[in-house]
Amino acid sequence: MHCHTPFFNTIAVILSCHKNYTVMKKRWIILTAFILLFALLGVVIPENASWSTEGESIDYASLAWMITATIFVLMMTPGLSFFYGGMVRAKNVISTMLQSFIAMGIISVIWVVFGFGLAFGDDIGGFIGNPATYFMFRGVGAHVPAGAENLAALNLTIPLALYALFQMKFAIITPSLITGSFAERVHFSAYLVFMCLFCVFVYCPLAHWTWHPEGFLNKLYVKDFAGGIVVHASSGVAALVGAIFLGKRQSHATHRPANVPFVLLGAAMLWLGWFGFNGGSSLGANVQAVKAFLNTNTACATAMIVWVLFDCLRGHKPSAMGAAVGAVIGLVAITPSAGWVSVGQSICIAVLTTSVCYIAVHWKNKTSVDDALDVFPTHGVGGIFGTVLTGIFVYETTEITYFQSFIHHILALVIVCGYTFVVTFLLYWITNKMIPFRVSEENETIGLDKSQHDEIYGMGMFFDDEAKDSN
Repeated sequence: MHCHTPFFNTIAVILSCHKNYTVMKKRWIILTAFILLFALLGVVIPENASWSTEGESIDYASLAWMITATIFVLMMTPGLSFFYGGMVRAKNVISTMLQSFIAMGIISVIWVVFGFGLAFGDDIGGFIGNPATYFMFRGVGAHVPAGAENLAALNLTIPLALYALFQMKFAIITPSLITGSFAERVHFSAYLVFMCLFCVFVYCPLAHWTWHPEGFLNKLYVKDFAGGIVVHASSGVAALVGAIFLGKRQSHATHRPANVPFVLLGAAMLWLGWFGFNGGSSLGANVQAVKAFLNTNTACATAMIVWVLFDCLRGHKPSAMGAAVGAVIGLVAITPSAGWVSVGQSICIAVLTTSVCYIAVHWKNKTSVDDALDVFPTHGVGGIFGTVLTGIFVYETTEITYFQSFIHHILALVIVCGYTFVVTFLLYWITNKMIPFRVSEENETIGLDKSQHDEIYGMGMFFDDEAKDSN
C-alpha cells in the first residue's frame, strides 16, 4: 500500500497485525453481523406485549420471591466460574472462568430472540416449540397472551416475562456446566459456536419435552422439579462426549489447582444460588418453595459430609476440594425431586447419590477419558441417579401406576441421554468443521489465558507445575 495518509496507514497496520487475518476475523464478523441483525429487528418489530395487570391474577408475594429466585439462579453461573476456575492450572484460570461468564451474554440474547419460543412456544408434536410464538419476546409481558393458551396450564401467578427470565437462567448455566470437561484445550470462538448450537438443538428441545404442558415427557408424567434431566443429565452427557471427541490434554496427570479458595467461593455461591434454582421452581411464594429450600440445604450439607468421610475412610486427609465437590453433588442429587420428597428422603438421596458419584469419579480416573473437572461423574451421574431416585420416591398421579411411573422415568433418561449423546457429538463435529475446536499444542502449552485472551492470572503462570518442570 503506497498511500501515506494517516487513515490508510492505520488500516494497513490493522490488516497486517495477523497473517491469518481473514480466517481469524471472519468468525467474529459473522457473530457481529448476527448482533447487528438482532438490533435491527428489535427496532423494526413492534412490541405487542401487554404490561397491564388489570384483571390479572398476579400474586405480588410470588412476584417478589421469583425476582429474588431469578437473581439467585443467575448468580450460580459466576459461582460456577469460580468453582471451575480454581480447579484448573494457573495458566488457564481466566479462560475457564470466562467460558462460564460469557454464557450470560450469549444465551440471554438467544433466549430473547427465539430460544424461549423454542422451549415454551406453541407446541409442535410434543417435541419443540414454535420459535415464532415469542420471537423477540413479542407477547412476553404481564400475562400469557391470547393464542398461547397451552401455557395457561402452568397457572402462573407471576408475569409471563418473569417466568421467561427465570427459565433463561437455567438455559445459561447448562452449557456452562459442560466446559469443565474440555477445560484447558479449546478455542474460545469454537466454544461460542458450540454453546449456541447446544442451546438451540439440545437444551430448548429437552426443556420443551419436560416442562412445557404439551411436552411428550410431561405427558408421560415424568417428574423433574428443577432440572435433573434437562440441566444435569444433558450437560453431563454432553461433557462426556466432549472429553471423548477432543481427546486428552498434553499433560492431564494430577496437577495443583490454581486457587482452592476460588473453589470454596464458587461452591458457596452455588449453594446459595441453588435456593433460587430449586426453591424458585415452585413458581411462587408457597409452602412447596419452603420444602424445596429445606431439602436443598439438607441434601447439600449431607453430601458434603459424606464425601469428606469417604476421603477419610480411604486414608486421605479431609480437604477443601472434597468438601466443595461433595456439596455440589448434593445439590445436583436433590434437584429433580426437591419440591416433593420429605426431608428424610433428601438425606437418603444425598447419601446414595454421593456414594455413586464417588465411585464414578474413581472409575473415571482409571479410564483414558480426560474429563478435566469430572463433569460427567458428578453432574451427569448425579442428575441421572437423582432422577432414578425421583422415580422411586415421587408418585403423585392416579393416571398411571407406580410401576409405570418409575419405568417412564427410566425411559426418559434413556431418551434424553441417547438424544444428547448423538446430537451433541454431531454438534462437536459440525463446530470442528467450521472452527478447529482444539487449540494447537503450542497454545495449550502456553495456556489459554495468554493464547486465547492475551491475559494472565496474576503471577500464577510462574508457579504452574509445568513451568517448574520446564525450568
